[in-house]
Amino acid sequence: MALLGALALTLSTLTAPAYAEPDLPSDGAGLSEAQLEAQAEPVNGIPGENEISRSRNMVLVSHLDKQAPLSSTQTDIAFQGNYAFVGNYDGFVIYDIRNPRKPSIKSQVLCPGSQNDISVYGNLLFLSTDSSRSDNSCSSVSQPATEKSSWEGIKVFDISDKAAPKYVAAVETDCGSHTHTLVPGKNKKDVYLYVSSYSPSATFPDCQPPHDKISIVKVPVKAPAQASLLKAPVLFPDGGNPGSGGDGSNIEVPYTRPTTGCHDITVYPQLDLAAGACMGDGVLWDISDRENLKEIHRVQDDKHFAFWHSATFNNNGTKVVFTDELGGGGAATCNEKIGPTRGANGIYDIVGKGKDRKLVFKSYFKIPRMQADSENCVAHNGSLIPVPGKDIMVQSWYQGGVSVWDFTNSSKPREIGFFERGPMPNKAGGGTWSTYWYNGYIYSSEMGRGFDVIDMRDPRTFVAKFFRTDELNVQTQGNFYRG
Repeated sequence: MALLGALALTLSTLTAPAYAEPDLPSDGAGLSEAQLEAQAEPVNGIPGENEISRSRNMVLVSHLDKQAPLSSTQTDIAFQGNYAFVGNYDGFVIYDIRNPRKPSIKSQVLCPGSQNDISVYGNLLFLSTDSSRSDNSCSSVSQPATEKSSWEGIKVFDISDKAAPKYVAAVETDCGSHTHTLVPGKNKKDVYLYVSSYSPSATFPDCQPPHDKISIVKVPVKAPAQASLLKAPVLFPDGGNPGSGGDGSNIEVPYTRPTTGCHDITVYPQLDLAAGACMGDGVLWDISDRENLKEIHRVQDDKHFAFWHSATFNNNGTKVVFTDELGGGGAATCNEKIGPTRGANGIYDIVGKGKDRKLVFKSYFKIPRMQADSENCVAHNGSLIPVPGKDIMVQSWYQGGVSVWDFTNSSKPREIGFFERGPMPNKAGGGTWSTYWYNGYIYSSEMGRGFDVIDMRDPRTFVAKFFRTDELNVQTQGNFYRG
């Protein structure tokens, strides 16, 4: 029986799950549509410094504070089996999430080098270094990018022993590795890393302008120590978006950063597609040849998008959600001054076939809850929730918290759940960096506070609790209900 059919049969014989805590809300079974909508109504006012505001269907079930020696900013998350791997500017943490209500730290690896974007594949873990270091070791120190000997790029670890990961290889890439995207090779013998980086300078020997390219690293799965830089293809031979509207020092005035590389790329290997968020451009590529990306279509939005940050396909691969990181993640953009169409998500339908496919803009989505002027808030990293026939996403908004929103109707997206804390102490920056759905729960990497696990109790996402996967790198998408 097909998985979707099996799920339907299972659901027809089950009642809504029972929860042990009598003081917590139910999953919403039996509520009317109007009552369900009321669960996600924006709150009046802003929660206090140590307070939590949430919709009734979003329940925090566990939290772990950061622990020494990794006291810096928490970043992205990857998953494998009963483990969550969380990047940190000081290295990475492996959390045991066998019991999501009682997660624990399995191990921590001290290996400084912002921002330590992370992915996993079998017994391998890949870590991005996007800060200039004295060498490629985990004992390196900061060194100016103006020095030729400085190092930035990709590090490779063996995680066969989760309690004691081993560093096995490093590959230097031009301008470092701000993020990377894991792309399984069709031969299953190799994996590729599409390395995104940007902001070149004539004073940086290893990061020269115009830098209209990405780097492709090839890793033999059975011989990871042989990882190497395969090529650095120019993806914007025309230079990409030249930028407009100033330097971004005043975020209240619309502007667009010029394209000098990509911030993030998401791939859908089953469909041989990739979507790139490349500073001033949103791009759709054909990756049927993993080593040679071919542009299908490119879009720009200089009126509303300041910085194309990330991309997410829907499950059918017929839509792309692009995010705009207005203010670079450090500014307060979730307010009336900025409005609902900047620092937001842009929803694009993919129309047409083959090489004639186009990205067609449909609407913007931004959280409807106003944030304080001290709170950095903008669209950031999120993932799909595996609900068949629906396009539902959970997403981080820094100090805007966690938002669950439905974009099944591309023209009329709506929020259906949220969880947020009040402002950080002393007007400090912070909030949630990445928030992803994995095997029935929502996991969130809180930059300043640590690791959150949230249970969404809502009949609209109930079926997703039955979906299981053995590994998840959010920027490497696959179809939930097909092999």
